[in-house]
Amino acid sequence: MTYPRPLVLTTLAASLLWLSGCNGNAANGASAATDSAQAQEATDPATPAAGDAIEGVPFASTAVATFNEPWAMDFLPDGSLLVTEKSGVLKHVRLPGGETREITGVPAVGYGGQGGLGDIAAHPQFAENGIVYLSFAEDGDGGRGAAVARARLDADAGALQDVSVIWRQVPKVSGNGHYGHRIAFDGDGKLWISSGERQKFDPAQSMQSNLGKMIRLNDDGSVPEDNPFAGQGEVAAQVWSLGHRNPLGIAFDAQGRLWNSEMGPAGGDELNLVKRGANYGYPTVSNGNHYDGRPMPDHDTRPEFEAPAITWTPVISPSSLMFYTGTLFPQWTGNAFIGGLSGQTLVRVEIDGETAREAERFAMGARIRGVEQGPDGALWVIEDGKDGRLIRLTPREG
Repeated sequence: MTYPRPLVLTTLAASLLWLSGCNGNAANGASAATDSAQAQEATDPATPAAGDAIEGVPFASTAVATFNEPWAMDFLPDGSLLVTEKSGVLKHVRLPGGETREITGVPAVGYGGQGGLGDIAAHPQFAENGIVYLSFAEDGDGGRGAAVARARLDADAGALQDVSVIWRQVPKVSGNGHYGHRIAFDGDGKLWISSGERQKFDPAQSMQSNLGKMIRLNDDGSVPEDNPFAGQGEVAAQVWSLGHRNPLGIAFDAQGRLWNSEMGPAGGDELNLVKRGANYGYPTVSNGNHYDGRPMPDHDTRPEFEAPAITWTPVISPSSLMFYTGTLFPQWTGNAFIGGLSGQTLVRVEIDGETAREAERFAMGARIRGVEQGPDGALWVIEDGKDGRLIRLTPREG
C-alpha cells in the first residue's frame, strides 16, 4: 500500500441494559460516568485552541464533515475517504475540504436497531482494480442477517457497479442486534469478516452456523483450503475462530496478527488475540453476566477456552479497532486504538507480544463509532448517531 495504515483496508430491565451497552440508543449511565472520570485521570488535557472540535483532549481536533448515523470509513489511495451511513447511504469525501458526494448502487439494507449499512473496505489492489467491499444487514427468509458485497467503484460516475453478494450469515434470524460485520484484509489478501451471534447465544458454539465466528475467505468469497475447519462442511469451512459475541472491531498488528474487540454482555467487554481454530467461549463463559443478573462463569473457570487479552467492567462498548503505524504520533506507533460508544472514549492500548494493556483513555464527549489512520498519520474518528462528525486529530503545536 502507498499510505500508512494497518493491514486493514482498512461493531424490560434487561432490554434497557442491552440498549445502553450494545445498541447505544441510551447512555450507560454508571459506566459512562466511570469511563469519563477515568479518562480525565488518564490524560493531561491541554488548553483547547479556538475552533477545536473536542475540548479536553491532547490533540488539535478539526471537524471536517457531518453525517447521518455514520458507521464506518476507509481511506482510498488518493487520500479521499469512503463513509457509510447506517440507513444505506455511501458517501465519498474529498479531503481536506470535506466535500461529500453520494455513491449510488448500494444494495438494499435491512435498517433498524443495529442493522443497516455497515463496514466499507477497499481491496488491497484498489488502485488497479477499483474494488470495494461493503457489509450490511440483509432481509430474507427467517429474518435478517449480515452480508458482504463486492463491487467496483466508479468514482467519476459516483456509482457502484457489478455488485455481487459474496458472503452471508447463516441462518437469517429475527431481531436487530449483534451483526458484527467488520471487514479487514491481511497481508496475503485474504478477506476477514467478524460475524456476531445475533443475540441468539448458542450458534456461537455451533459449527452448523457462521454466527459468533471470525470468518476467513479469499477475496472473491471462496473458502481457502487451509482454513482450520475446512473439512467439516460448507459453513464450518469459513470459520477461523468461534465463541464470539458481538465483534465490532478487527485489525492486524504490525506482525500480521489479528485482534478483535467485542462487546460483552453486562460487563466483560473484550480485546482478543484471534488464534487459528480457537474457541473464545461465548456463551459458555464470559467475564460479564447475563442482562437479567444471572451470573456467567468467568474464563478462568474453563481453561479450554481462549481468554481475552483485556476485559472491561464497567464496559466501554467497543465499536472499532485499529493499529497505529504512522509517525505523526511516534510515541504511539504500534499501539491499538479502540472507539468507545457508551464510554464516549478513545482508548489507547499498548501491545507487548501477545499481551495487551490499556494505557490511556481520552474523553471524546461523544460516542465514537469508528477510528482510522489517515494517509499522513493523523487519527480520524467518526461520532455515532445523527449529526455524527468526522474529526481529524493531530498533535497540538507547542
